[in-house]
Amino acid sequence: MIIAVFIVSMLAGIAIGLPIAMALLLCAICTAMAMGGGDANPTIIARTLMQGSDSVTMMALPFFVLAGEIMNRGGLTKRIIAFCDIFLGRIRGGLGYVAIFACLMFAALVGSAVAACAALGAMLIPMMVNSGYNREESAALVASANLVAPIMPPSVPMIVYGVSAGVSINSMFMAGIAPAVYLTAIACLVWFFKTRKKGVVPDTENFKAPTPKEALRIFLGGVWALLLPVIILVGLRSGRFTATEAGVIACVYAIIIGLFVYRELKIKDLGKVFVTAAKTSAVVMFLAAAANCAAYFMTVSRIPQMMTAGLGGLVEHPTLLMFVLMCIVVVVGLAMDVTPSILILTPIMLPLVKAADISPIYFGVCFVLMNVLGLTSPPVGPVLNVACAAGNVKMDKIIPPTMPYFIAQTVLCFLMAIFPPLVEIPMHWMGIK
Repeated sequence: MIIAVFIVSMLAGIAIGLPIAMALLLCAICTAMAMGGGDANPTIIARTLMQGSDSVTMMALPFFVLAGEIMNRGGLTKRIIAFCDIFLGRIRGGLGYVAIFACLMFAALVGSAVAACAALGAMLIPMMVNSGYNREESAALVASANLVAPIMPPSVPMIVYGVSAGVSINSMFMAGIAPAVYLTAIACLVWFFKTRKKGVVPDTENFKAPTPKEALRIFLGGVWALLLPVIILVGLRSGRFTATEAGVIACVYAIIIGLFVYRELKIKDLGKVFVTAAKTSAVVMFLAAAANCAAYFMTVSRIPQMMTAGLGGLVEHPTLLMFVLMCIVVVVGLAMDVTPSILILTPIMLPLVKAADISPIYFGVCFVLMNVLGLTSPPVGPVLNVACAAGNVKMDKIIPPTMPYFIAQTVLCFLMAIFPPLVEIPMHWMGIK
């Protein structure tokens, strides 16, 4: 009965239009009332809400969001695109490869697929269309290639999972590098086959190779931007600073580069940047607080144990357990955004994962990957919506060209879930156990 109350109250809250955070609070209160009402104490609810966001580790999230906003306003995007264009512009469908690798590089600064798609899509999609590329295919490529943003460090979903699961954020960041490279390779492979079809790319592409002097200028301009992810990854890997401290360093570095090197960021712009970053961070932080409240009442009422009792027999078969859990995550991710999905499912699935002796870090990588698939698939597809707005494309027109990427990425994610060495071997190379 308690499980039914928890699920029905949350779904009812979502159905009547409540924000996810409010729906989580509603189901927490309803669950407490179903247990007898003693735990539905305003003091307990307020305390668990505060504990959900009162975390030094969680502070990494707003700092990285702020760093991404500063770098976006500071002219980083166009320099990354120009940097990639030097090496990839002359290949057939070269501007598409430029878009893919620009997404990978920008992912190392933003950590959010929606933010990355908004920043890059506004420049890349019109640029591709003006060069003769198919509009729908261009929008689908930019949307799909940006799925690397929630995986490549610094990753917002990785931070959320790390806090929820109580695992090292640094380890989650480093473990996400190899899957991010896999996703980039898959996007390149799908784009390679698409460029062989008529009407996707122009028959003749006008690529004007830069002179050595122009190439050197573009390279030197891009180096400053690309140094930031290098500083973050080296610092985290060496243990020089924590994930939260890395976020602070990223902000300071971004302000210096934007103000004094690129000179496209003005002092008067900082107020708007801080407000935008604060609004974005507040949504996620309050969602984390509400999820912590729901998780508390789930734990007290033993809902995770009851819900996973039916899967307990799979503990002896870790591969089959991972496959079943990932199937559940994919289905949930199609209808729910990444952050609430992670916050809700982590406390339910983690006890089973630990009982099966599966690495929480390896599980976390696969878990986050499966969750982000929903960003480019109906019915929610927030990244698709952003790409549609940036490319002036209707939703029903962008879905067909997106499907080959979605299918390939889904197959890749299941391969990583079924064959752990794909994730664990690179993890061990980086010293993660």
